[in-house]
Amino acid sequence: MKTNTDRSIDYQNYLDLLNNLMAEGKTTGPDQSEDYLNYAKLNLARMNRLNKTATLTTELKETLQKVNFPCIFLVLTEGWCGDAAQNIPTLHLIEEECKNIELKLILRDENLELMDQYLTDGGRSIPKLICLSKVSLKEIFTWGPRPEAVQHIMLELKEKKAEKSEKAEKIHKWYAADKTLSLQKELKDLIEKYLC
Repeated sequence: MKTNTDRSIDYQNYLDLLNNLMAEGKTTGPDQSEDYLNYAKLNLARMNRLNKTATLTTELKETLQKVNFPCIFLVLTEGWCGDAAQNIPTLHLIEEECKNIELKLILRDENLELMDQYLTDGGRSIPKLICLSKVSLKEIFTWGPRPEAVQHIMLELKEKKAEKSEKAEKIHKWYAADKTLSLQKELKDLIEKYLC
């Protein structure tokens, strides 16, 4: 596996990039359509809300205290991606809570050679978290593009050929009700299994 963390940025620089692009009427990636710009604007609002309101569970905090070696959470993402906006703020909270975890974000469409090693059902679904040893850059585990429960909803919606707007509404309604708890539980289990 080829993993180039040199092209990655930290969370604050990612937010700055998204805000600066939005100020220019742009988003990340090659598709600069009105739809993608609207998604990007909405996602910035989602991330800002989660940055203010999301908190980690006691169980996840306790697990993070047991992480016993340095690792990198390398995440493939784009500013227009709704699932990324719903999940990355929690990954940042995890980084803030655990000195042994460093969050690095990398743009999917500028790194397709990496993305294509982590396809979901043949698609370039994001966000995709690749947990790496900070020392060897060896892959430890992966997660993504979304919590399992909402992935099942997405697959059902795809099967019935739901409109994009219906998919977005149902998925983001699920995220609002879940309040990051499914993501935190899945990551707690992975961290317990591989990093403690």
